[in-house]
Amino acid sequence: MAGQSDPHLSLFSAEEVEYMAEDELIEIVPNMRMDALNLVCGDFGPFMPQIAAEVPLWLAIALKKRGKCTVSRPEWMSVEKLTEVLEAERESPRVFQPLPFHYVEISRLLFDHAREDIPDTYMVRSLVEDIRNVRFHKIEINLEEIQGRAHAVKIKNLSAMEVNIVRPFVVRALQAFYKHDSPEMIDQVDTTTIRRPQATDNIPRRVVRR
Repeated sequence: MAGQSDPHLSLFSAEEVEYMAEDELIEIVPNMRMDALNLVCGDFGPFMPQIAAEVPLWLAIALKKRGKCTVSRPEWMSVEKLTEVLEAERESPRVFQPLPFHYVEISRLLFDHAREDIPDTYMVRSLVEDIRNVRFHKIEINLEEIQGRAHAVKIKNLSAMEVNIVRPFVVRALQAFYKHDSPEMIDQVDTTTIRRPQATDNIPRRVVRR
Protein backbone atom coordinates (compact mmCIF):
# COMPACT_ATOMS: atom_id res chain seq x y z
CA MET A 1 0.00 0.00 0.00
CA ALA A 2 1.08 3.58 -0.54
CA GLY A 3 1.40 4.38 3.13
CA GLN A 4 3.72 1.44 3.70
CA SER A 5 6.10 2.29 0.85
CA ASP A 6 6.17 6.03 1.53
CA PRO A 7 6.01 6.91 5.23
CA HIS A 8 5.68 10.63 4.41
CA LEU A 9 2.13 10.00 3.18
CA SER A 10 0.96 9.15 6.71
CA LEU A 11 -0.03 11.89 9.10
CA PHE A 12 1.98 10.30 11.92
CA SER A 13 5.20 8.34 11.91
CA ALA A 14 5.32 4.84 13.41
CA GLU A 15 7.24 6.29 16.37
CA GLU A 16 4.54 8.91 16.99
CA VAL A 17 1.76 6.33 16.93
CA GLU A 18 3.78 4.18 19.33
CA TYR A 19 4.27 7.20 21.61
CA MET A 20 0.48 7.69 21.80
CA ALA A 21 0.05 3.99 22.59
CA GLU A 22 2.21 4.37 25.71
CA ASP A 23 -0.72 6.03 27.49
CA GLU A 24 -2.73 2.79 27.33
CA LEU A 25 -3.24 1.15 30.73
CA ILE A 26 -1.68 -2.20 31.54
CA GLU A 27 -1.43 -4.34 34.66
CA ILE A 28 1.84 -4.85 36.51
CA VAL A 29 2.85 -6.80 39.62
CA PRO A 30 5.27 -4.68 41.70
CA ASN A 31 8.03 -6.22 43.81
CA MET A 32 8.53 -3.09 45.95
CA ARG A 33 6.63 -0.63 48.11
CA MET A 34 6.02 2.84 46.78
CA ASP A 35 3.60 5.65 47.56
CA ALA A 36 0.99 6.68 45.04
CA LEU A 37 2.17 8.68 42.04
CA ASN A 38 0.15 11.80 41.33
CA LEU A 39 0.64 12.39 37.62
CA VAL A 40 -0.96 14.72 35.11
CA CYS A 41 -2.69 11.73 33.50
CA GLY A 42 -4.02 10.47 36.85
CA ASP A 43 -3.11 8.93 40.21
CA PHE A 44 -1.52 5.49 40.29
CA GLY A 45 -0.65 3.39 43.31
CA PRO A 46 0.22 3.02 46.10
CA PHE A 47 2.25 0.00 45.08
CA MET A 48 2.61 -3.09 47.24
CA PRO A 49 4.69 -6.21 46.56
CA GLN A 50 2.81 -8.94 44.65
CA ILE A 51 -0.37 -6.88 44.45
CA ALA A 52 -1.42 -6.12 40.88
CA ALA A 53 -1.80 -2.48 39.86
CA GLU A 54 -2.88 -0.76 36.66
CA VAL A 55 -0.55 1.88 35.22
CA PRO A 56 0.15 3.54 31.85
CA LEU A 57 2.31 1.46 29.55
CA TRP A 58 5.17 3.99 29.66
CA LEU A 59 5.30 3.74 33.46
CA ALA A 60 5.19 -0.05 33.33
CA ILE A 61 8.18 -0.03 30.97
CA ALA A 62 10.07 2.43 33.17
CA LEU A 63 9.52 0.27 36.28
CA LYS A 64 10.36 -2.89 34.36
CA LYS A 65 13.68 -1.45 33.20
CA ARG A 66 14.56 -0.78 36.86
CA GLY A 67 13.58 -4.28 37.93
CA LYS A 68 10.70 -2.98 40.04
CA CYS A 69 7.88 -5.07 38.56
CA THR A 70 6.77 -7.74 36.15
CA VAL A 71 4.26 -6.97 33.44
CA SER A 72 1.05 -8.97 33.29
CA ARG A 73 0.31 -10.24 29.81
CA PRO A 74 -2.85 -8.62 28.38
CA GLU A 75 -5.69 -11.11 28.05
CA TRP A 76 -5.89 -10.68 24.28
CA MET A 77 -2.21 -11.64 23.88
CA SER A 78 -2.69 -15.31 24.76
CA VAL A 79 -2.01 -17.92 22.07
CA GLU A 80 -5.57 -19.19 22.33
CA LYS A 81 -7.17 -15.77 21.91
CA LEU A 82 -4.91 -14.71 19.05
CA THR A 83 -5.51 -18.00 17.26
CA GLU A 84 -9.26 -17.42 17.46
CA VAL A 85 -8.85 -13.89 16.12
CA LEU A 86 -6.64 -15.04 13.24
CA GLU A 87 -9.10 -17.76 12.20
CA ALA A 88 -12.01 -15.32 12.36
CA GLU A 89 -10.08 -12.75 10.29
CA ARG A 90 -9.40 -15.33 7.59
CA GLU A 91 -12.98 -16.58 7.51
CA SER A 92 -14.53 -13.10 7.18
CA PRO A 93 -13.01 -11.20 4.23
CA ARG A 94 -15.08 -8.07 4.93
CA VAL A 95 -15.23 -8.03 8.73
CA PHE A 96 -12.45 -6.94 11.08
CA GLN A 97 -12.29 -8.52 14.51
CA PRO A 98 -12.29 -6.17 17.52
CA LEU A 99 -8.79 -5.71 18.93
CA PRO A 100 -7.24 -3.01 21.13
CA PHE A 101 -6.84 0.21 19.14
CA HIS A 102 -3.07 0.05 19.70
CA TYR A 103 -2.63 -3.72 19.54
CA VAL A 104 0.37 -3.50 17.20
CA GLU A 105 2.20 -0.88 19.25
CA ILE A 106 1.43 -2.52 22.61
CA SER A 107 2.68 -5.92 21.44
CA ARG A 108 5.82 -4.37 19.96
CA LEU A 109 6.65 -2.51 23.18
CA LEU A 110 6.08 -5.59 25.31
CA PHE A 111 8.22 -7.74 23.00
CA ASP A 112 11.01 -5.15 23.24
CA HIS A 113 10.91 -4.48 26.99
CA ALA A 114 9.10 -7.36 28.73
CA ARG A 115 9.66 -10.38 26.53
CA GLU A 116 10.30 -12.66 29.49
CA ASP A 117 6.88 -11.79 30.96
CA ILE A 118 5.00 -12.98 27.86
CA PRO A 119 4.44 -16.77 27.77
CA ASP A 120 5.07 -18.38 24.36
CA THR A 121 6.65 -15.17 23.12
CA TYR A 122 7.63 -16.42 19.68
CA MET A 123 4.23 -17.95 19.00
CA VAL A 124 2.46 -14.79 20.17
CA ARG A 125 4.72 -12.62 18.02
CA SER A 126 4.06 -14.83 14.99
CA LEU A 127 0.29 -14.73 15.51
CA VAL A 128 0.25 -10.94 15.89
CA GLU A 129 2.24 -10.60 12.66
CA ASP A 130 -0.10 -12.99 10.82
CA ILE A 131 -3.16 -11.07 12.04
CA ARG A 132 -1.59 -7.83 10.95
CA ASN A 133 -0.86 -9.15 7.43
CA VAL A 134 -4.35 -10.61 6.99
CA ARG A 135 -5.95 -7.33 8.06
CA PHE A 136 -3.76 -5.33 5.66
CA HIS A 137 -4.90 -7.53 2.79
CA LYS A 138 -8.54 -7.05 3.80
CA ILE A 139 -8.04 -3.28 3.98
CA GLU A 140 -6.77 -3.25 0.40
CA ILE A 141 -9.82 -5.23 -0.74
CA ASN A 142 -12.18 -2.82 1.03
CA LEU A 143 -10.48 0.24 -0.42
CA GLU A 144 -10.89 -1.11 -3.94
CA GLU A 145 -14.63 -0.69 -3.46
CA ILE A 146 -14.17 3.07 -3.53
CA GLN A 147 -13.34 2.98 -7.22
CA GLY A 148 -16.40 3.66 -9.28
CA ARG A 149 -18.77 3.47 -6.32
CA ALA A 150 -19.71 5.59 -3.34
CA HIS A 151 -17.68 8.49 -2.05
CA ALA A 152 -17.02 6.68 1.24
CA VAL A 153 -16.44 3.18 2.52
CA LYS A 154 -17.15 2.04 6.07
CA ILE A 155 -14.48 -0.10 7.75
CA LYS A 156 -14.99 -0.93 11.42
CA ASN A 157 -12.51 -2.03 14.09
CA LEU A 158 -9.35 -0.67 12.47
CA SER A 159 -6.37 -0.10 14.74
CA ALA A 160 -4.43 3.15 15.11
CA MET A 161 -1.59 2.00 12.88
CA GLU A 162 -4.01 0.73 10.22
CA VAL A 163 -5.98 3.98 10.25
CA ASN A 164 -2.75 5.94 9.95
CA ILE A 165 -1.76 4.02 6.82
CA VAL A 166 -5.20 4.10 5.21
CA ARG A 167 -6.01 7.76 5.90
CA PRO A 168 -3.80 9.36 3.18
CA PHE A 169 -5.19 7.08 0.46
CA VAL A 170 -8.79 7.73 1.49
CA VAL A 171 -8.23 11.49 1.69
CA ARG A 172 -6.72 11.59 -1.79
CA ALA A 173 -9.52 9.43 -3.19
CA LEU A 174 -12.26 11.60 -1.68
CA GLN A 175 -10.51 14.76 -2.90
CA ALA A 176 -10.45 13.30 -6.40
CA PHE A 177 -14.17 12.47 -6.23
CA TYR A 178 -14.95 15.97 -4.99
CA LYS A 179 -12.86 17.56 -7.70
CA HIS A 180 -14.60 15.67 -10.48
CA ASP A 181 -18.07 16.30 -9.06
CA SER A 182 -17.50 19.94 -8.15
CA PRO A 183 -19.51 22.61 -10.04
CA GLU A 184 -16.24 24.53 -10.34
CA MET A 185 -15.26 22.08 -13.05
CA ILE A 186 -17.91 23.52 -15.36
CA ASP A 187 -17.42 27.20 -14.56
CA GLN A 188 -15.70 27.66 -17.87
CA VAL A 189 -18.81 26.54 -19.69
CA ASP A 190 -20.76 29.52 -18.36
CA THR A 191 -18.07 32.04 -19.29
CA THR A 192 -17.52 30.66 -22.78
CA THR A 193 -21.10 30.22 -23.88
CA ILE A 194 -21.34 29.86 -27.61
CA ARG A 195 -22.95 32.92 -29.04
CA ARG A 196 -24.82 32.75 -32.29
CA PRO A 197 -23.79 35.45 -34.76
CA GLN A 198 -26.49 38.03 -35.29
CA ALA A 199 -27.87 38.20 -38.78
CA THR A 200 -26.83 41.31 -40.67
CA ASP A 201 -28.41 42.80 -43.72
CA ASN A 202 -26.13 45.15 -45.61
CA ILE A 203 -28.43 45.44 -48.61
CA PRO A 204 -29.80 49.02 -48.82
CA ARG A 205 -33.49 49.15 -48.37
CA ARG A 206 -35.64 50.83 -50.94
CA VAL A 207 -38.42 52.97 -49.69
CA VAL A 208 -41.47 52.56 -51.82
CA ARG A 209 -43.66 55.58 -51.92
CA ARG A 210 -47.11 55.54 -53.23
